[in-house]
Amino acid sequence: MKKVTLTTLLKRKNAGEKLVMSTAYSAIESRLCMNAGIDFMLVGDSVGMTHLGYANTLPVTMEDMLAHTSAVRRGAPEAFVVFDMPFMSYQESESQAMYNAGLAMKSTGADAVKLEGGAEYASLVRKMTGAGIPVMAHIGLMPQRVQVCGGYKIVGRDEESAAKVMQDALALQEAGAFAVVLECIPEALAQAVTDALDIPTVGIGSGKFCSGQVQVITDLLGLTDFCPKHAKRYLNGGQLISEALAAYAGEVRSGSFPAPENTFQ
Repeated sequence: MKKVTLTTLLKRKNAGEKLVMSTAYSAIESRLCMNAGIDFMLVGDSVGMTHLGYANTLPVTMEDMLAHTSAVRRGAPEAFVVFDMPFMSYQESESQAMYNAGLAMKSTGADAVKLEGGAEYASLVRKMTGAGIPVMAHIGLMPQRVQVCGGYKIVGRDEESAAKVMQDALALQEAGAFAVVLECIPEALAQAVTDALDIPTVGIGSGKFCSGQVQVITDLLGLTDFCPKHAKRYLNGGQLISEALAAYAGEVRSGSFPAPENTFQ
């Protein structure tokens, strides 16, 4: 397969094709996504909740993200991989942010970084892109701000917050972001933002009018008990895996595994 690049994604967007993004956190997951024709992958800080057992994304470290992104890259060398900058890896200062973004790109082979935040990060986005680091922006519901927001809430339902979403999107585009994630905003607002921008919008819980969609792979595969409203289960993977493991355990206990065909002589 040919390497998927930023140019590839922008050509698909300009041709009117919907972009498909999924999270991936391991070599196995990224290989499966690549084989399925997923356009690009986000190594999300959601790994904290999906794989590391945390209640939210806040405890995730740079070390966690470096390890998981490296694994995703090894599993799918041709994929376009986005490194999600974890909480407090870029908020303290621009110098801290530049160092960590550079480390992410150099250490993992990621193609871009993603950071949460609006117009207040336009200067940082401009600096990163000027240094050769492609940036995917993320506005709307921002999970790293869950504590100050009092939970996971839809953003942009009132006139003031909707205007801020639009202003943030325009400011981030002007600063050089190559795409913007719109998380959990009303569909009409997402359509207006998409129409106003030249760069792609990638929606999660923001309706069908975005340039593309991103979903968490464990939601898509049904590997967790809870499925959010914005997601759809395409497989009841948790049940299937549990049944397979139970069958294995039963055969070991009954003595039927390993059978002669599983045994070396």
